[in-house]
Amino acid sequence: MIERLGFVENQYEELTMRISDPSVIADTENWQKLVKEHSDLQHIVEEYREYKRVKEELDDNLEMLESENDQEMREMFNDDIRKLRPEMEQIERNLELLLLPKDPNDNKNVFVEVRAGAGGDEAALFAHSLFRMYSKYAENQNWGVEIMSMNSTDIGGLKEVVFMIKGDGAYSRLKYESGVHRVQRVPDTENSGRVHTSTVTVAVLPEVDDVDIDISPNDIRVDVYRSSGNGGQSVNTTDSAVRITHLETGVVVSCQDEKSQHKNKDKAMKILKSRLFDLAEEERSKGISDERKSQVGTGDRSERIRTYNFPQGRITDHRINTTIHKMDTFLDGDIEEMISALANFDQTEKLKALGNRKIGKGA
Repeated sequence: MIERLGFVENQYEELTMRISDPSVIADTENWQKLVKEHSDLQHIVEEYREYKRVKEELDDNLEMLESENDQEMREMFNDDIRKLRPEMEQIERNLELLLLPKDPNDNKNVFVEVRAGAGGDEAALFAHSLFRMYSKYAENQNWGVEIMSMNSTDIGGLKEVVFMIKGDGAYSRLKYESGVHRVQRVPDTENSGRVHTSTVTVAVLPEVDDVDIDISPNDIRVDVYRSSGNGGQSVNTTDSAVRITHLETGVVVSCQDEKSQHKNKDKAMKILKSRLFDLAEEERSKGISDERKSQVGTGDRSERIRTYNFPQGRITDHRINTTIHKMDTFLDGDIEEMISALANFDQTEKLKALGNRKIGKGA
């Protein structure tokens, strides 16, 4: 690890000189790319330099302790050593995490797809609650939210909604939300007070750049129709709604939120690209299924990941066996505690996998 960190530091210093070179600055596109690389390495280098500082101080104290006979001085050196060792261990752990392979999608914007599952109107109402929860979380992070398509019910629920969350690191935080969310509560229409169980599915897809995936016009069928509101009521007198079908995979994307057919088609194509990219990633990952099973955020979309139990006021994530008792604030967008727990678990599992591979090579 130390050898690799030395290489990273040299790379960082070289980039520092290059991004200050007027001839490099003149090439704006290349300069921006180098600045991004420099920024990505900065945190690692700062932590590595802190590691070297603490290690030098620890080594100095150990060396002086070895040659010192005065008891009072020895005790002083021992005190410093006792403080420095846990500090160094923490820095080493930080460096291990920083050197883990990065998900190339982590800094991307995301499409979030929320769909009512089993449970009829109650599922649709909870789908609306989850849409609001993610929108509030995005607001707390100073991220933008743009609705791509929405299919409402006449009682205020959502059959499905697709929306984009725009913000640096959006995918890195929200990728753990994909899966089946189960709600247990007494519906307002239930006179006997019986608890109902309903489900909502959530899919989180990174926004895909044009260079990531290419779709030929021959690969799709585009249909246009009049957009409709609740219960199929027509809300537009022109054929502005767009449905795109990818012929090879059968993936269908519809968008009707904009009054312009062109804008709806543009939104639908963005969603289609992300879905196709996600399918390609799933196929690629079949060869490393064991590693996928040890990680959260990349699981099967049909997997039940979380239960929202209203009578007990608890939210339980089944992947990490973590329960939070703050239903109201959680559904109001205060989900960072759960997301951080999932991210920490994911990092720990990746470190274990890395350690196992090292042991295997050593054997």
